[in-house]
Amino acid sequence: MTSTEHQRNETRPTEDAREEGAAAERHEAAGESAEAATGADAYEEALAALAADRDSLKDKLLRTLADMENMRRRTEREVADARTYATTAFARDMLSVADNVRRALESLGGAREGLEGPAKALVEGIELTERDLLHTLERHGVKPVDPQGHKFDPNLHQAMFEVPDPSVPNGTVVQVVQTGYVIGERVLRPALVGVSKGGPKAEPKAEPKADPKPDAASSQGDGEAGAS
Repeated sequence: MTSTEHQRNETRPTEDAREEGAAAERHEAAGESAEAATGADAYEEALAALAADRDSLKDKLLRTLADMENMRRRTEREVADARTYATTAFARDMLSVADNVRRALESLGGAREGLEGPAKALVEGIELTERDLLHTLERHGVKPVDPQGHKFDPNLHQAMFEVPDPSVPNGTVVQVVQTGYVIGERVLRPALVGVSKGGPKAEPKAEPKADPKPDAASSQGDGEAGAS
């Protein structure tokens, strides 16, 4: 064997070792790249899962806050209604007292003008009692309804009879038989009224639900009693 061939034989194992080392390095790099890709995918999946959980918890939180706000408003409304309408039954019973006082004054008719001395003082005391009673009812949210001259409203009035009168619009309240009352925004007792019939069609007319001045209703009743 010549010296040249001997050198070739010695160099060939070294080159083979180098190639094997390079191949091992490439295989290792490919493995690391695959592991990195797998790790990135797992990270993205975990991140997506966390984002979904966050959105779900946020939605539940917002729904809970909305429910709590609705409950708070409903509770406040129920408490306010309880305060306003707690005396409804008592107030309705007191209306009978107010009616009796009004009837007592109206029963005097024209005889009131000639009263003197103790009799006059008694009538004035009854009138004062009526005014004080109406003021007390008003302080508790009870107000009278004066529908005279207004369009008939079935929510506030109860028609007792019809009055043929072509001079006023059809469906207008022309006579009040019994005063109505409201408590807060609810009808405590509808007004008993007589409604016109035969006239032109009534035009809508705004009507307050309650008379802000009970004295006006009282003085009106006194005038009617005097006229009778």
